[in-house]
Amino acid sequence: MSEWPEGWFRDGKPSSAEPGAADKTVSIPAGQRGAADPAQDPEVTNPGGQHAVRQYGGPGQPAAAGAAAAPPGAWPEQPSPRSRPGGREAGPPRGPGGAGWRRWLRPRRVVRIIAVLVALVVVATVGFYFYLNSQLHRQDVLASYSGRPPVGAGTNWLITGSDSRQGLTRKQERQLSTGVAIGGQRSDTIMVLHIPSGGGRPLLISIPRDSYVAIPGNGYNKINAAFSIGGPKLLAETIQNDTGLYINHYMGIGFGGFVHVVDDIGGVRMCLKAALHDQASGLNLTKGCHNLDGAQALAYVRDRHDFTTQDLQREQDQRIFLSALLKKMTSAGTILNPFAAIPAATGTASTLTVDDGTSLYQLLGIARALRDPLTTTVPIATANDVTPAGDSVLWSSQAKVLFGDLQAGRPVPKSLITGSQQGT
Repeated sequence: MSEWPEGWFRDGKPSSAEPGAADKTVSIPAGQRGAADPAQDPEVTNPGGQHAVRQYGGPGQPAAAGAAAAPPGAWPEQPSPRSRPGGREAGPPRGPGGAGWRRWLRPRRVVRIIAVLVALVVVATVGFYFYLNSQLHRQDVLASYSGRPPVGAGTNWLITGSDSRQGLTRKQERQLSTGVAIGGQRSDTIMVLHIPSGGGRPLLISIPRDSYVAIPGNGYNKINAAFSIGGPKLLAETIQNDTGLYINHYMGIGFGGFVHVVDDIGGVRMCLKAALHDQASGLNLTKGCHNLDGAQALAYVRDRHDFTTQDLQREQDQRIFLSALLKKMTSAGTILNPFAAIPAATGTASTLTVDDGTSLYQLLGIARALRDPLTTTVPIATANDVTPAGDSVLWSSQAKVLFGDLQAGRPVPKSLITGSQQGT
């Protein structure tokens, strides 16, 4: 049998009290247990020297006075594993991967967050749509009248670009070479867009502004005079009477609006086959590719003096530029960029004039149609016929074939679709 007391070690570690040490040991009879003062007796031993228990107030310190003795053979009570210094309760681990993050990433919570975000996007989109729709300038352009053609196959849009200086300052008029203090308005661009009802590519038709036609209540004159006399309403009636087409919708834009729209989308890229210099429109571009800003774009679509066919070539350039403009406006780079999409959308809506039956949704449809349509000019018999109104454009008999087929929904002869070639 060992000569050392059984309680001299705990958990395999020898006690600091060795035989003969100075520590004082008191044996307590069975009937008097608990009578010793732990503050005065650093070690209490049961009779026989067994199961000695040392009281500690902390590592290397005696227990505080009055502290309750630990049960025989037990260590002092340990702090909670989740407690922090000072007694504060420990929280969940912080940062990615901790319990707090795991609670945030629970499937139900994630689904609710996504649902809220989707709802906010939908509400914002719907609100923005109605705001833009309210910014359109609506006029009673397509009023019914006696002798109006019946509704035909497909949808027909009358598109005009006027020389209205509305919204431009005198300084801007000089910078854009539009002329200063010119009153009234004339239509430099007249087009009809036909969208087939049974699918297929739309057809964009240019109508020369010097076309010699009958203007209701004003006899024969250049078609541009109809816009000057009675605005888009009289022009629409003139177009319907002379073509036999039922016009479903109208869209028009002036000089100022055109410039702002091009600037809002960051310009339009055009590659020129030859240098263009036109003093009348202020155009001055070298051969090659250019990102045209609003002022340059306006000069480009107005230029006719660089070409021997003048207005007839300008119309082709206008169709080419319009397609490039719509492709840029509806491209992913513009739509997904709020700094380009929002100004372009608000700027376009606020500068357009439409008939009172046109909504923003229908304008989105025409934008898609104008990205890549078939293009042509109304069939012409004489480009410079002498008339009481001056040199005018006379339509050929094939014009009736073209418009008659569109009204009836028949295929248009390929020989009447001339396409668009850039002027050189």
